[in-house]
Amino acid sequence: MNFMALDQSAVIGQADKMKPAPRALPVRLSGVAYDVGGLRLIDGLGLTVAPRRRLALIGPNGAGKSLTLRLVQGLIRPTAGEICWGEHAAPPAHSVALVFQRPTLLRRSVLANIRHALAAYGAPRAGREDAAMELLEMAGLADLADRPARRLSGGEQQRLALVRALAAEPELLLLDEPTASLDPQATQAIEMLIEAAAARGTSVVLVTHDLGQVRRLADDVAFLHRGRVLEHGTADEFFDEPQTQEAADFVAGRLLL
Repeated sequence: MNFMALDQSAVIGQADKMKPAPRALPVRLSGVAYDVGGLRLIDGLGLTVAPRRRLALIGPNGAGKSLTLRLVQGLIRPTAGEICWGEHAAPPAHSVALVFQRPTLLRRSVLANIRHALAAYGAPRAGREDAAMELLEMAGLADLADRPARRLSGGEQQRLALVRALAAEPELLLLDEPTASLDPQATQAIEMLIEAAAARGTSVVLVTHDLGQVRRLADDVAFLHRGRVLEHGTADEFFDEPQTQEAADFVAGRLLL
């Protein structure tokens, strides 16, 4: 199956598989700080991740974007402040999935990677094969089901990692620069999967340095600088009328020190 020949409407047609009412959303970060070795990397961060929205985290290198993803995932705990997932003090099981810039895949076939994820998330044994193949079809990888996962191209590996994360049917999908170093064709394939996930009702938080990608994908933007959120609003508002000089400089391509 040629993913790039896949009709966009067929991908977005997955929208009829709507998700149940959110349990971990909204995620609220209030006054969050994170220190490492006495150095404050996140400083008084406030942010809300809303249901059924696509939020882009942008800002210069070292702004705290990837750390924010890990805080939202619950992989690290804040030094100060509070994070709430809906009414929970920790994200409910399998409700939040994180895909890294460089995915780690099992030393198994493409299909086996998906089957393993479905088993881990408690999918019924009887339906795992069909569910796995459906996810691979969604990613345009069904023809590569028997290939060793680590022999895929970089873009194919990232697509596999993304649909493997979707096997849990998470409420919130976190993506840490998923298209970094990928060519335009591979980038388009990943973006179509992100749109398909959003169409199914999954909220998305995307870290990216690609402002064109933000314009294409994001409903909302949070601009981070020196561990703080300086602006948080709709993507249109951010690009049309940035409220801080730092954000205006960033959009214009000027260096932030």
